[in-house]
Amino acid sequence: MFLLNLLLAALPLNAKKDYTQFVNPIIGSGGHGHVFVGANVPFSAVQLGPMNIFKGWDWCSGYHYSDSVIIGFSHNHLSGTGCDDLGDISLMPYSGEMRTKRGDDHNLEGAASSKFSHDNEVVSPGYYAVKLDNGVNVELTTTERVGVHRYNYTKAETPRVLIDLFNGIGNNTYEAYICKIDDTTVEGYRFVNGWAPQHKVFFYAKFNQPIQSLDVFHLNTPAGTDELQGRDVKAVATFKDGMKELLVKVAISSVSCTNAKLNLEKEMTGWNFDDVHQVAKQKWNDVLSRIEIEGTPRQKTIFYTAMYHAFIAPNLYCDVNGDFRGIDDKVYKNNKFKNYTTLSLWDTYRTLHPLFTIIARKEVPDMMNSMLSIYDQNGKLPIWPLYSGETNCMPGYSSVPVIADAYLKGIGGFDANKALDYMISTATNPKQNGVKDFMHYGYIPADAIKEATSIQLEYAADDMGIALMAKKMGRMDVYQTFLKRALSYQTIFDSKINKIHPKMKDGSWYEPYDPFLANERDGVGDFCEGNGWQYTFMVPQDPDGLIKAHGGDAAFVKNLDELFVAEGDLGEGAPPDVSGMVGQYAHGNEPNHHTPYLYVYAGQPYKTAEKVRMLQNKFYTDEPDGYCGNEDCGQMSAWHIMSALGFYQVNPSNGIFVFGSPLFKKATIHLPEGKTFVITAPNNNDKNVYIKSAQLNGRNLKTSYITYNDVMKGGVLNFQMSNRPNKSFGKAMQHRPVSAK
Repeated sequence: MFLLNLLLAALPLNAKKDYTQFVNPIIGSGGHGHVFVGANVPFSAVQLGPMNIFKGWDWCSGYHYSDSVIIGFSHNHLSGTGCDDLGDISLMPYSGEMRTKRGDDHNLEGAASSKFSHDNEVVSPGYYAVKLDNGVNVELTTTERVGVHRYNYTKAETPRVLIDLFNGIGNNTYEAYICKIDDTTVEGYRFVNGWAPQHKVFFYAKFNQPIQSLDVFHLNTPAGTDELQGRDVKAVATFKDGMKELLVKVAISSVSCTNAKLNLEKEMTGWNFDDVHQVAKQKWNDVLSRIEIEGTPRQKTIFYTAMYHAFIAPNLYCDVNGDFRGIDDKVYKNNKFKNYTTLSLWDTYRTLHPLFTIIARKEVPDMMNSMLSIYDQNGKLPIWPLYSGETNCMPGYSSVPVIADAYLKGIGGFDANKALDYMISTATNPKQNGVKDFMHYGYIPADAIKEATSIQLEYAADDMGIALMAKKMGRMDVYQTFLKRALSYQTIFDSKINKIHPKMKDGSWYEPYDPFLANERDGVGDFCEGNGWQYTFMVPQDPDGLIKAHGGDAAFVKNLDELFVAEGDLGEGAPPDVSGMVGQYAHGNEPNHHTPYLYVYAGQPYKTAEKVRMLQNKFYTDEPDGYCGNEDCGQMSAWHIMSALGFYQVNPSNGIFVFGSPLFKKATIHLPEGKTFVITAPNNNDKNVYIKSAQLNGRNLKTSYITYNDVMKGGVLNFQMSNRPNKSFGKAMQHRPVSAK
């Protein structure tokens, strides 16, 4: 209780309110949301939750709302991704005859798995509980690095726990080990090949009741007692008959069982499950309370669930002593920063990381240092790092705009000179996909590599970050080089059709070209999870230049209007990620997220207001399928959070927030040093979606945007809303946002 009381006393007043009551972690667990369901704390190394039988794409997190079978409770899970991995160190309580088989959905006879009903689940931030059909009631909570289980056995049968080091989430164990240390202690590891080419998880588990026996198995074949090494290791811990309650503490580490033990000793010395749960709850209240809104109960549920999802990843990836295992499989010791992994950068550079610069500013330097450390390990900045593996998933070197944005906003705590050098090196690395062609042709030919056009557009957006950072640091030669690269989208913009148009090695346009198609044809894969309509607007770094390429405001707005109504066939085999469709706009996929805000750059912010409010209402609900696509490690949620506040950062590296349509009558952002930034819209409602006028700290605004510094200084932004568009607001050229160059 001392730790709990100490934590409560240290919390700001707003954090002492219970915001967790508004969070429904089940939102996004159905449909294609792929969110994690279970117990964790913000940015924690442990995500302890139920694991279903893996059935493919919709089970990327290990759990899908359509399922009714649990095979175990594992200690790490992805949240919202379109790829599967993790699910390490699974524990499954049951009673009766010894069983190790997993079974399947239609036949659990002789299996350790159990059916369950959602009616018997309770889920809230930091807590998960379920009454299994096998007669065991399960409760879970966590610290940063320790998962805590409480089992209640209701049947008069021998109580057991299956420790499964074989089954994970779509991955393969290449080596595992388990050993009984004493009557209450088990340790071991699981080494895995998966989406991350390799990762290693060591564990140290303590039980509060003595283990009567630890039987070990090669898959389902008995292999003795107490110790086993192999690729298919399972074990069953058996406890004395009549035992009703069992507590288990499981600490994990990427380094060693010794470090896992150290994590346990530092974070979880006692056995008070309820205290740990309350501390976890208060840690969630600390981050949820950073934005305080006034809204309906349904609005609060959707908003604070989005806040919850925004703080699941990145994940802490170091032990209490700072040690972690790098992408080169070496152990790094004596680190002075908190190391993070699970960086879904192609998604999160767009909105989540700009949001973090406002509401998680103190955590940002550690995230930057984690990325720079990956360069030291791997020779390039991260693309999509997961544990000790680089997945190299998705186009772009999307760590670059994240680092640039932090630097340009004055966030220190990392070596900016080293960062810029690493950014340049990554952007010119010939081993980086398409970079050699990009530097040779000035564009990436569609007949050179798969998804060439998407890759080029992502590199261009990233390169603007390098240019702006170099300019601020006085490195003008670097600035000029990367500014030219940032504007390279112009080489593949076809003014005859006003579309981005893939170009071949010989300089000709790829033909026949259908901008509706999102699949591969003729061996040419032009786009990553999208089509020519969508990628035409994938120029967040230079919207006013894109308008000029169209020939002016009228042609640009016409093209953008048509995006939201155009109907066409995406083609056979188009990826399921192209979802949440409004015409050809796809809200379920991240390259589209800034697009509704582009009207502001053409002097028509009222059209942004229409689109943003429509998307909020259409694609964010309080149901299990409450997201229209993969939630993607907080990005889908971050779009909702920023849009609900009424402003959005289009260029990922310039700190300009353009106006949209605020969702609430009042929202308060709690900033460092006790400052607040308050957004008010007193006459806001479902019909009054348009900004009639705006005032910042009592001063009338003619501009359709504010800056990062405006927010961080604290103050009041007031919107007067209307059911009719004020077409003059933000129309004049001098009142529009301008792309930083």
